Amino acid sequence: MARRFLFRLLHFAGIVLAITVLNFALLKALPGDLADVVATESGAASTAQVAEMRARFGLDRTLPEQLLSYVGGVLQGDLGYSFRFGEPVAKLIIERLPATVVLVSIAMAISVVAGMGLGMLAARQPNGLVDVALSALSTLGYSAPMFWTALMLIVVFGVKLPWFPVGGIRDVSAGHAGLRDLVDVAWHLVLPVVTLSIYYVAVYARLSRAALIEQLSEYYVRTARAKGAREGRVMFGHALRNAMLPVLTMLGLQSSAVLGGSIVVETVFAWPGLGQLSFEAIRSRDVLLLLGILLLSGTLVVLSNIAVDILQMRLDPRLRRRMTERPT
Repeated sequence: MARRFLFRLLHFAGIVLAITVLNFALLKALPGDLADVVATESGAASTAQVAEMRARFGLDRTLPEQLLSYVGGVLQGDLGYSFRFGEPVAKLIIERLPATVVLVSIAMAISVVAGMGLGMLAARQPNGLVDVALSALSTLGYSAPMFWTALMLIVVFGVKLPWFPVGGIRDVSAGHAGLRDLVDVAWHLVLPVVTLSIYYVAVYARLSRAALIEQLSEYYVRTARAKGAREGRVMFGHALRNAMLPVLTMLGLQSSAVLGGSIVVETVFAWPGLGQLSFEAIRSRDVLLLLGILLLSGTLVVLSNIAVDILQMRLDPRLRRRMTERPT
């Protein structure tokens, strides 16, 4: 186990390093640079001023030198300086991270719980009325573009029926504090969370339905029913445990897609998280800020996949036995 843990740790470090290098190479491959953006915005920058700006930000050095300088800074905890916001990249990310974590965590928790609940309802009677209705709704849910869903929710529940706020994280003018401020933030969370959840509820509902139908046809389920086990015991005590494995696998694979979807949701609802910060960094060509966000996103995706692997080992004893076997 110690050898495998060390191997996983080295594997994790290698993946993060590869993510850093790949992101740096892709962003540097784009035409133009920071100096060109600033010169275009100012409209009056001379060639000498552009050259001075490139020298100040280290853009006049070769790409390998820039990459080594950036990786060395990352290893020391220095993600660089954002020219757009005039603050360190690490400080900006730390300030925006909690808002994104809250949004994504709540949305994914709702998606998994609601998706598996709907999947269980559909799997009880395959091709029945409930199954057909839920299949149609789930198809509609993951077919609709996320930005369209967000706009429709704003039109219906923010304009026609002004029940929920359509932008920001809190009502600053109200001056709430304590519990009232927490309720205000939760009220602002409703539409962004619903937008992000609709797609993934549909995905997990269809996935859990297929997994449960397969498990309910296995011999161990027939044996449990033959012994007189109640249907609730069969579903929750036997079939659901094994049906959760593909759902957890999909959860790990889609962690990056969730972070990508939060960019759309946060931009539409002006939610002050990493998604909106990413959009601002892309629009202003703030490369160091975008690199820091991509590095954090990639690290979170890798960590989420490791967490999913641990949960799968807890649910499936066969995986635990494989982990204790000596590697060949």
